[in-house]
Amino acid sequence: MNERPTRVRYGVLGFVCALSMITYLDRVCFGTVAPTLAAELSLGSAAELKWAFTAFAIAYALFEIPTGWLGDVWGPRGTLLRIVMWWSVCTALTGVVGWKFGSYILGGLGTLVVLRFLFGAGEAGAFPNITRAVHNWFPSEQAATAQGWIWMSGRLMGGLTPLIWTLLVVGTAWTPALVTWRGAFALFGLIGVAWCAAFAWFFRDHPHDHPRVNAAEQIAIERGRDTGQASHAGLPIRSLLGSANLWLICLMYFCIVYGWYFHVTYLPSYLDDRFDLDPMIGALYKGAPLWIGAFGCLAGGFLVDWLIRRSANRRRTRRLVGMTAEGLCALGWIAAIFAPNAHVFVLAISLAALCNDMTLASAWATCQDIGGRYTAVTAATMNTVGAIGAAAAGWATGTIIERSLAAQASTLQVAVDRLPASEKHAAIMAGFDYNFMSYAAVYFIAALCWRFIDSEKPIVAVPQPATES
Repeated sequence: MNERPTRVRYGVLGFVCALSMITYLDRVCFGTVAPTLAAELSLGSAAELKWAFTAFAIAYALFEIPTGWLGDVWGPRGTLLRIVMWWSVCTALTGVVGWKFGSYILGGLGTLVVLRFLFGAGEAGAFPNITRAVHNWFPSEQAATAQGWIWMSGRLMGGLTPLIWTLLVVGTAWTPALVTWRGAFALFGLIGVAWCAAFAWFFRDHPHDHPRVNAAEQIAIERGRDTGQASHAGLPIRSLLGSANLWLICLMYFCIVYGWYFHVTYLPSYLDDRFDLDPMIGALYKGAPLWIGAFGCLAGGFLVDWLIRRSANRRRTRRLVGMTAEGLCALGWIAAIFAPNAHVFVLAISLAALCNDMTLASAWATCQDIGGRYTAVTAATMNTVGAIGAAAAGWATGTIIERSLAAQASTLQVAVDRLPASEKHAAIMAGFDYNFMSYAAVYFIAALCWRFIDSEKPIVAVPQPATES
């Protein structure tokens, strides 16, 4: 009883944080390379890659719940290894699209769309299975803090990816480029393979299966937990579909992902089109919403767990933080519309991202709370609807810009491809302003959803032990 607990669970946290970083490295690099890819494929602008952005999100949504279910049934270890190997191969293959061999071009936009779909199908289920691993390895009172570290790691890497890309591919006044953009995709794919090898050696699905976990740590992990939550063979479809609480969480997550998706898709090309920035400043600004948001992930997790310990009211605490943060997100996007320069614009959307990410730990910890033994499926359901939000945002953002261009061309009675450069630029900027207004609107809806989310109401009620009469 006096044995000091081992700390293997923190090694588990380190591995899933590293995985979160790799997911964002591989996602954000595509948005960073979008202008180059558009030129390689002879497209007019990065907006014409909207179906490549959308294909990833559609596949991610379609395969999220099945892969989450696999994690609940088979455990997160094997499921995560399959996920990471799959998407690492797809990442490496992205660097091959449009490769020219004399007069022959290896693939085009259609190939890229298919590859992005396969990438999304492969990566689907990563965060639900990470959540399942956290559920298996951490006591409930540390759930939001652990989720905060995970999301901070991913956002931080996403924010640094444009800078890493610049150092590797573009080069600076002080350092030359180290690889081509195609070589960078191959390198990022190899990083995922290396993670798989280390993870397979270290990780086990449950603490009692790990040879380095002592009894004291296992007791600390299982404190206050239903010991029947190891896994499940069935899928509570009726309970999932009938849970108004889960539908509110899903709608909230749809909204916050819809507003956030701009940062990893159109932001790099928007900054290039609107502002004349130094390459290094541009690289920092393109990732600013993510690396600033990273601190929101960690702060949100610590803040929520601290407030819950003080108030002993998990439901009210998460509601308060969620409503306040999402309301401030909406105001940030409204401010972005009127930003007079790049510095104010990036500050506005970065503060909005900070507030957005302060709610992530609460959202994923709430999935653990209401999901119980169905944690991965519950988290996958929420993330599926979030992926639908990403798909909608990727398509709608590009479509609104295209319609703005068409409207301007109609006014001048010319074809879109014959618009003068100044008119084309003005139409694109007007289209983005309409998009920013839509982002503000969905954040207000997200704040309203948090008002009614109940993190203390499980989807499947836990049977209470019988009492003696």
